[in-house]
Amino acid sequence: MTKIHKLLIANRGEIAVRIVRAAQELGLQTVAVVSDADTSSLVAQLADEVVNIGAAHPAKSYLNADAILRAASETGATMVHPGYGFLSENAAFARRVTQVGLIFVGPRAETIECMGNKSVARETARRAGVPTVPGSTGTVGDLETAVAVAAVVGYPVMIKASAGGGGRGIRVAKDEAELRQFMPLAQGEARAAFGDDAVYLERFIASARHIEVQVLGDGKNVIHCYERECSLQRRRQKIVEEAPSPTLSQETREELCESAVRLAAAVGYCGAGTLEFLYDDESGEYFFIEMNTRIQVEHPVSELVTGVDLLREMLRIAMGEPLRYRQDQIVLKGAAIECRINAEDPQRNFMPQPGKLSALRWPGGPGVRVDSHVYAGYTIPPFYDSLLAKLIVWDEDRASAIRRMQRALAETRIEGVHSTVALHQELLADPSVRSGHFHTGYLEQWMAQRAAAKAQALLADLSEH
Repeated sequence: MTKIHKLLIANRGEIAVRIVRAAQELGLQTVAVVSDADTSSLVAQLADEVVNIGAAHPAKSYLNADAILRAASETGATMVHPGYGFLSENAAFARRVTQVGLIFVGPRAETIECMGNKSVARETARRAGVPTVPGSTGTVGDLETAVAVAAVVGYPVMIKASAGGGGRGIRVAKDEAELRQFMPLAQGEARAAFGDDAVYLERFIASARHIEVQVLGDGKNVIHCYERECSLQRRRQKIVEEAPSPTLSQETREELCESAVRLAAAVGYCGAGTLEFLYDDESGEYFFIEMNTRIQVEHPVSELVTGVDLLREMLRIAMGEPLRYRQDQIVLKGAAIECRINAEDPQRNFMPQPGKLSALRWPGGPGVRVDSHVYAGYTIPPFYDSLLAKLIVWDEDRASAIRRMQRALAETRIEGVHSTVALHQELLADPSVRSGHFHTGYLEQWMAQRAAAKAQALLADLSEH
């Protein structure tokens, strides 16, 4: 690091705070870009410089590439870190950053294009010898082609947006009639969310696990930081993540992680990335589904079980340093769990809860980490996602980590808005969660049963009176 770099963080919220801290630990100057709604945010208080880039709506600020690049030019920034979401997997933005002579902290634009397009990524995986879910070869452009493909793949099938992410542009069809009904809906949602209505088909594996592998590469060498279990999801949005997965044998773990490295190496991956897989508990099979060419929300659990600071390594690699680790130096130790604490009301269908945090207390003690951008007195704006914090714990084994998380959740106090803290407490008391026996559909089934039980109890109480 002979050249003194200045880093612009093209994001907001907890990930922007996380990036500022990692950069400052490496001796870098930092520039935070903020919208009108974020001028009093924590990242604005911590960064060395702050530039207001526009109105609260993301399209006028955090998605405005012109405004971000103008801020970089005005402040003399030499690097841009996109975080996650917003422009983080936008190949055109990554290309523009490098074209104006700046360093994009992440993979090359060509890699984002290749792996960000899910149908292309599936074909790349096949060529690398990584198993993929049976499905269409590339995208399906019309309904009759989709019907013909589904007849070969077998129902139920998933209709998935090729340019998608975050669970959007996805429908599950159990038969041809539903395929004909849902495909135009999936295409419309994909067009609205991503500006691209291309979709592809995959066989739907009903009781699969969602396992993802953290990789780190410098363009020549790639290593993995083991896997994360991300099966506890609501509407395909992750709620709880942990590392390692409680279901994988050591043999399967090594095989799956090695396949992830093989695929990342095949595209000359540079930076931190995540390869997502479906794992079938019954058959022991796993299938690659997509790659996220950015840092993930749940990266802290991988950091805690391996001791690798992924954000600092991303920055080092972007500045031209070779990968500092060999695979044999990455040792899996203990267990980590992350609970996403959202400003949502679980009793009202998870309605977002913008408003002022009148009081706030985060937990502490050994093995407890809180990644957050909020503070007492902070007003949560209504324009962005509802994540308040990521509460992460580490302990020597999974059972101990669960108990530590329960203690940490009990210490947490959030006043002024509703949050999901109580939901996490109930979930971690569930016998199936505690034993590690769950799948991607489990959380929604659990919530439905919980709601039915509460309704039944209420009716019984009313009948007594």
